[in-house]
Amino acid sequence: MGELLLQGFASLFTVTGMLCILGGVFIGIIFGSVPGLSATMALALFLPITYAMDPNYAVVLLIALYIGGISGGLITAILTGIPGTPSSIATCFDGYPMTKKGQPFKALGVGVTFSFLGTIFSTIVLVFLSPYLAKIAINFGAYEYFAVALFSLSMLVGLSGDNIWKGLISGLMGCMFATVGMDAISSVARFTMGSEEIAYGFDVLPVLIGLFAINEIIAKADTVKTEHNNLGVITAIKMVKGLGFSVKEFFGQTKNFIMSSSLGTAIGILPGIGGGAANVMAYTVSKSTSKYPEKYGTGIIDGVVASEASNNAAIGGALVPLLALGIPGDTVTAILLGGLTLHGIIPGPLMFTENVSTVYIIFSAMFVGAIVMFLMEFYGLRIFTKILSIPKHFLLPAIFLFCIIGAFGVRNNFFDVWATVLFGLLGFTFFKLSIPAAPFILGFIIGPLAELNLRRGLMFSKGDFTEFFRAPIAVVFFVMTAIVILFAVRSQLKKRSS
Repeated sequence: MGELLLQGFASLFTVTGMLCILGGVFIGIIFGSVPGLSATMALALFLPITYAMDPNYAVVLLIALYIGGISGGLITAILTGIPGTPSSIATCFDGYPMTKKGQPFKALGVGVTFSFLGTIFSTIVLVFLSPYLAKIAINFGAYEYFAVALFSLSMLVGLSGDNIWKGLISGLMGCMFATVGMDAISSVARFTMGSEEIAYGFDVLPVLIGLFAINEIIAKADTVKTEHNNLGVITAIKMVKGLGFSVKEFFGQTKNFIMSSSLGTAIGILPGIGGGAANVMAYTVSKSTSKYPEKYGTGIIDGVVASEASNNAAIGGALVPLLALGIPGDTVTAILLGGLTLHGIIPGPLMFTENVSTVYIIFSAMFVGAIVMFLMEFYGLRIFTKILSIPKHFLLPAIFLFCIIGAFGVRNNFFDVWATVLFGLLGFTFFKLSIPAAPFILGFIIGPLAELNLRRGLMFSKGDFTEFFRAPIAVVFFVMTAIVILFAVRSQLKKRSS
């Protein structure tokens, strides 16, 4: 293994290899940081370019775009409160409050560092444990996926803030909007009102852009004051050296980092969930297990660590089923699958014998790409914070334009643009009524997974729900769900009695 990994590194350290890494990470960061664009869009746009390239370098370019795209989302999430990608939703929760307190350097430094470490963590798991973890993942059927989805939905209570009922309303609304469109099993149109465009349902990107980006733009425009010309950052920015945080703070996040990275890797391995859910779930788990959960959302580094470590760890996790089984873990790895097959490389068990050099080039690209991403974002910290000095009346229209372009680019139709505006107004309504938006996103992403696998499981068991409790892995997740709900009820009872 060591010799093969060294050969992989040797293939990278050529002029073409390094250009692919440097260019891919840089472009990926740009796509990730611009609201409305994403790592998925970056790979989709550059996939045709790789057709004329050497297969190994083509894969390196796509991996670099993937790493840069996922990490780049933290920039706008922290500086403007608008997540650049679905994987950076939870980064807004504490990253943006830190910026408003005058700590954008520190928030960015924490985000960049733990993005890098999360990627390295999952890459090590990918290299050493991919064959074994893939065997576990392949055992997941409808019963297990439903149990995982139910456990994920139980995390709504941790995202609800002080009012659990408002959080549940938000989460249930997310599940409801996710049912719009063609039914995945029966192919029956649901809640489409006879419209062919609505039959395709709502894509997650317009929902994300609307709830977080358009909502944030409307909210900022609604609170304009003549004395505040910038993005609303009233506190003076604190100039710092290095990455903005101390060694003590770094090691104080060890438990949080390991837990969040492990969770991100595990979620990445399970097909169909991805980093969009991983960062929200990791944030919720981090908050639930913290000694000071009341500080989350006020601007502490713990929330940024949980989100960024998990979403980048999901990168390596998603590659496990792709390489070992030929099953894409999310939309980005689905494009990677297309890129590999385009060059005659068929992912799956045989890849580790027939294309072993490509496998280790991918491993090497993950390590080198993570380092390049860290260096680019580290040296760009002060450049990124210049965004805060741009007058609001210039910046907000530009962001709005990018959002609209990004929404249109999802499926090249205006329905997604109108959907973005719709969810923007819904998000602004949530803001005015103090209803959290994060549970909506979690419900929107996980709700269809729960419904689909519940119905599949009942079809397998011929309507006998007790069969779900005869699957050992499913039972474990059911127990974990019950524990989360019990703790939530106990917490609410304590609040009422105090």
